[in-house]
Amino acid sequence: MLRALEFLGVFPSKTATSSTPYATSSHTTTIVTHPVVTDLTVCIFSPTISPSICELDPRIWHRIEKDLYLYTSQQSAWLYVALANEEELADEDLLVMDIRVGEPPPSPGSGHSWESRPGGIWVLRSKFSGRVDQAVTEVDVLFGVDAVDPRPQWALIRSSLQLNAQPKVPVARLSVLHGRAKPRPDARAALRIREDGKFKIVQISDTHMVTGVGVCKDAIDAHGKNLPESEADPLTVDFIGKILDIEKPDLVILTGDQLHHDTSDSQSALFKVVAPIIKRSIPFAAVFGNHDSEGIHALSRRSQMLILQDLPFSLCEPGPEQVDGIGNFYLQVLAPAPSQLPLSTLYFLDSHGQIPSKIHNPDYDPIKQSQIDWFTNTSQAQQRSREKDNNDNRFHLSLAFLHIPLPEFGDRHLRIRNGHRREPTEGPSFNSHFYDALIKGGISALGCGHDHVNDFCALLPQQTQQDGDEPPQPGPWLCYGGGSGFGGYCSYGRERFHRRMRVWELNTSTGSLKTWMRVEYAVHRVDELVLVESGAVVDPPGEEDEGRSCVVN
Repeated sequence: MLRALEFLGVFPSKTATSSTPYATSSHTTTIVTHPVVTDLTVCIFSPTISPSICELDPRIWHRIEKDLYLYTSQQSAWLYVALANEEELADEDLLVMDIRVGEPPPSPGSGHSWESRPGGIWVLRSKFSGRVDQAVTEVDVLFGVDAVDPRPQWALIRSSLQLNAQPKVPVARLSVLHGRAKPRPDARAALRIREDGKFKIVQISDTHMVTGVGVCKDAIDAHGKNLPESEADPLTVDFIGKILDIEKPDLVILTGDQLHHDTSDSQSALFKVVAPIIKRSIPFAAVFGNHDSEGIHALSRRSQMLILQDLPFSLCEPGPEQVDGIGNFYLQVLAPAPSQLPLSTLYFLDSHGQIPSKIHNPDYDPIKQSQIDWFTNTSQAQQRSREKDNNDNRFHLSLAFLHIPLPEFGDRHLRIRNGHRREPTEGPSFNSHFYDALIKGGISALGCGHDHVNDFCALLPQQTQQDGDEPPQPGPWLCYGGGSGFGGYCSYGRERFHRRMRVWELNTSTGSLKTWMRVEYAVHRVDELVLVESGAVVDPPGEEDEGRSCVVN
């Protein structure tokens, strides 16, 4: 967790000269390798209050870089945590043993009393006993009445800090860790095919979480009637939980725009997305969307990836540094234990964000050449490895996931085999031809998000066969995930649609891949379709573009 907190500004990753207004001199901040909390306080700064009121020694006090007013006021408030290295503690040193917020708690029988701190905080301190098992070792701030903390051993305090913030500002709440966080028991556990040869993935796209509950403006009921505005994020969390309980997947893939743009505290919003997944002990992986890191106060993709990496059941990776973007990586799904034979490869790519353009508005960065080269080299290496091992003639299925659709999703020759195009495809105006690399890399299907009310699976027509060439193979399938978040739009024009998620099911025994949608209120699977049979992409008969590729259905 310390690695992520370095990026959040809670604990310094290296010695640095303090430049904050509370510093009393220019001495450097002390590195805290095994921190223990010795005290905490809240400092408020405003044009009418002198910074000298809250002078703190930067060798001891560390500021959590989150304005407790969420940057909505002329004044700002910050939580400061006094830290000491465990190895340097003496018997007479006082450690924080417990923290409460609100009314003063009863004094314990040990003779120690609760001490008051600003913001309605109460701390209970006692002398160092030689062990820090029961002591507070880390403190964090999360925001919103709907905030959650999915980190093991962390406890989110129910009562919010008393700061006299504006009513619409999400409340600030403390989260506390006692003792040392235990190593993740699930760390990088291998993904494996079930004994029946199947492997199921739930793709969750465009959750658009915010700090606080958010607003849903375009929900509809089971009969399609418009609903009034409501709190968005609790609906999204509930929807995620329901689908996970129905499908019980082996893996969840988040395909971008986990966060809405201009999110004031990315960490609080991100925790809400993954909490239902972690609660059910399901491994997950994620790519970023264009909105995830948009906004003045949003965390960078790299910082968000560090948070994701440290969470239970996370298989997220930042990817090679020399490759453009954050989150270019792949995962292998192995045969049932104890076999180490990979039967499926899943590729994840960062599709970047919006760019200024005179060609198209909005316009987006294309997949970069460094990403194409990485994918090509990786997929070829995987192919050589399978050929070397002979693979027992087992089927191997490969899928890829990103957020923003490739230009081919908007191709006028696209043959939509199920689902609907309800809005025009928004993608890069420049085609870097990553689709061609997917064909050569043997990808069976590409899943994306971004366009919330599109949920089709489609194929481009096969290329014309040249004399002497192998017959061209169809594919890969191009499939939208649909929008799942109630904080993002789910309408086009005047028509509203239900939120939805895509499910993928691989059967490595038969070399098949099928997919379907899970839709609000629908009891059964929607638009189920077989994409691959006997290891090869199939092009089933279906309706042509007429009636399915129109803007609204």
